[in-house]
Amino acid sequence: MQPEIHPPYGPVVFRDKAGGFAFLTRSTLTGDKTVEWEDGNTYPVVDVEISSASHPFYTGQTRVLDTAGRVERFERRYGAGAGRRGVR
Repeated sequence: MQPEIHPPYGPVVFRDKAGGFAFLTRSTLTGDKTVEWEDGNTYPVVDVEISSASHPFYTGQTRVLDTAGRVERFERRYGAGAGRRGVR
C-alpha cells in the first residue's frame, strides 16, 4: 500500500437501530458519536438501519406474497397465454 493515500482503518462499532444489536469490527467509516464497548475501550459508533439481526431474510420473518392471486389477475387482464409469447 502506498503511504498517505488510504483512509484510516480502525475499530468501529456498528449499531443496528431496529434490532438493538451492535458489533465491533474494523472499517474506514467513522462516526461522530462514541460508545464504551464491553472491553472498556471507547470506539466510534455508526448507526445502521438494518443488519443481520433485524433483516427479514436472516430472522425468518419473511412475508409470503400471494403469487397465485397475482398470476390469476394477470391472466384475467391479459388472457391465459399472454405471458408466454415468444416462448417455444
